[in-house]
Amino acid sequence: MNSYAKITAMGSYVPERILTNEDLEKLVDTNDEWIIKMTGIRERRIANDNEFTSDLCIAAAQDLMTRSGKSLTDVELIIVCTHTPDFPFPSVSSLIQAKLSIPLAGAIDLNATCAGFAYGLHVANGLIAAGLHRKILVVGADTMSKITDYTDRSTCILFGDGAGAALVEQSETSGFLGYHLMSEGEGGKSLYRTGISKEMDGEPLIDTQKVVQNGREVYKWAVSTVPRGVEALLQKADVTLADVDWFIPHSANLRIIESICERLEFPVERTLQSLEYYGNTSAATIPLALDMGLREGKIKAGDTVLIYGFGGGLVQAGLLLQV
Repeated sequence: MNSYAKITAMGSYVPERILTNEDLEKLVDTNDEWIIKMTGIRERRIANDNEFTSDLCIAAAQDLMTRSGKSLTDVELIIVCTHTPDFPFPSVSSLIQAKLSIPLAGAIDLNATCAGFAYGLHVANGLIAAGLHRKILVVGADTMSKITDYTDRSTCILFGDGAGAALVEQSETSGFLGYHLMSEGEGGKSLYRTGISKEMDGEPLIDTQKVVQNGREVYKWAVSTVPRGVEALLQKADVTLADVDWFIPHSANLRIIESICERLEFPVERTLQSLEYYGNTSAATIPLALDMGLREGKIKAGDTVLIYGFGGGLVQAGLLLQV
C-alpha cells in the first residue's frame, strides 16, 4: 500500500522589534529610497538579545496549534531547518521537543541555509512516503540579526529574523508533486560564515563570525541557475508553469525575484514573498510567505504551489506542492 504525505497545518512567528530603513540610516551610509529600490525591503523584525532561534520556532509551532486545533504530542520527528542554532548542540529540534513536551519525537537540525525549509519538507515527505513515520513537524527559522555585521552597508540592510512551521502528515493523496535539488559547492566562497575552519579551498576567509556575501556573484548565480532548476522540476513532474497557481521563491531580494520571474516568463503578480516587511530571514522566508498566502486567502485548497529555495552552499531545492 502506498503512503503519501501532505502539509496539514502551518504556523509562523516574527519578533516584535521592528528595524526600519530609517533606523539603518543612523547606522550606515544608506537611505530608505535606495534600500527599497535595490532590495524591496522596508522593514525587518529583530530578535531581542535573549531571544534565539528556538524561541521563534516554539512560538511558530504554538501558532500552528492554536490556529489548526491540532496537537503535536504525537509528532514522531522534529526537523528544524536553520544555520543559526542557539548552540552547536543541543540541537534546536531537541530544545523544541523539551519545551513542547513531545514525548517520543526524534529530533534533528538540518542546515541548507536559505533552501533549508524546502529540504526539510523533502526529507519529511520521503520518510512518510517510505512508511517510516506518520507525523513530522518541519520548522524553517533563522535569527540572522545575530550574525549580521551592522557596519557593513551591503549586508545589514537585508536580514531579519523569523520562523515558519509546517505539520506534514500521512495522507490518502500526495501533497508533493515534484522536486529538484542541486548544489554548487565551488561557489561557497561567495556566501559563507566562518566556523572551526578559517579557510576554504586553501584560501583564507574573512573571519568575522558574521555572514559574508559577495552580492554580485550570488545574484548572477541565482538568476542564471534558479530558472533552469524550476524548468527541470516542472519537466520531472510533467507539468507546465501554466499549471502553477503560486510561485514562492526564497525572499532574498526583490530584484532577484523579478529577474527570475522575467526569465521564466512567470507573472510577478502570482509570486508570493515575505521580504517587504520581514527582510531576508533565510530558512524562514518561504514558510512565512506560504503562511501569509494562506492567512490572506490567496492560496486556496487544491492550489498548486511551487516553492524554491537557494542560498549558501551554494545549494538549491524546489518542491511542487498541492495544498
